[in-house]
Amino acid sequence: MKFQKEKKAAIVQYILEKVSQGESSLTKTVSDTFDINQNTVHAYVNELVEGNVIRRVKRGQYELVSREYEYHLRRSKGDLDTDTAAYRQYLLPLLADYAQSVRDIWSYAFSEMFNNAMDHSQAENVMIRISQNYMSTTVYLLDDGVGIFEKIKAYFGFEDLDEAISELFKGKLTTDAKNHSGEGIFFSSKVMDLFAIVSSGKVFTCNKYDAASLTDAPWNPAKGTCVIMSLSNYSHKQVKEVFDQYADTDCGFTRTKVPIKNMFDSAPVSRSQAKRVSFRLEKFKEAEIDFSEIEWMGQGFAHQLFVVFQNEHPQLRLVPTNMTQSVEKMYKHVLYES
Repeated sequence: MKFQKEKKAAIVQYILEKVSQGESSLTKTVSDTFDINQNTVHAYVNELVEGNVIRRVKRGQYELVSREYEYHLRRSKGDLDTDTAAYRQYLLPLLADYAQSVRDIWSYAFSEMFNNAMDHSQAENVMIRISQNYMSTTVYLLDDGVGIFEKIKAYFGFEDLDEAISELFKGKLTTDAKNHSGEGIFFSSKVMDLFAIVSSGKVFTCNKYDAASLTDAPWNPAKGTCVIMSLSNYSHKQVKEVFDQYADTDCGFTRTKVPIKNMFDSAPVSRSQAKRVSFRLEKFKEAEIDFSEIEWMGQGFAHQLFVVFQNEHPQLRLVPTNMTQSVEKMYKHVLYES
């Protein structure tokens, strides 16, 4: 009996995963995967429909049922005096049935992002929207303050917003070093399944090529900032494991990763692009320069980053990864020619 219950639970979980992926041949796919009768699959699907977990879109195709919650907070009413109160009042009750590790991730990421709205945005209003289905929870935080990219651009004197956004990939970025470490956005983006910031017509996300994930955003703010975070309700991630990837034995934030594909729309070629990549990297002991999906790089870019900048900061270890043959050839060329 226990085996039967466990197998049914596995089948139901698989059904829901396929529904979330938009599987168009749900019954057949599940039947073939588990080698069970299609009538059995139909029965499980009908139970989920009756339980309002999924709904029929059309014959043979379903979608997850989501519950929506929306809250309006105002600074003038004291709603923005603490980050923990909002988390405990609005989000935590919706996570009661999930693992402690899932609650820990949300506690960290929600508090960090809400804190940014409280302390940095100068916002008067913050709107919280939560969308939750059986498989995942998504939180949107919208403020009407100073847009985050504009604030970073002004603080560091960057020429454009793209430079400001590029800095968010590295971490240790703050416009208030006295009170904040600048780690919140970096680590929140790593612990979440989806993390994005929309502001001033620009988007920061861990994978800019997955833009389809942003099409359901309820706001496209003309002013202020919208943060979008989504996490599986059954995530196996641990906050500590994510932190440990970028910390040394003393638990300091010493390593970072720079995804080149997220910083430029084409292959990096110039010394000015290399200077954008290397800006503030001296704050770390090790920086992974990730060339995923980059087919080649220019000599000026490679020389400025891996020779000029590296020689100026010998204490920093630059680690190029995911290089194509062309990228690696240029990397070796500038090293051997120096």
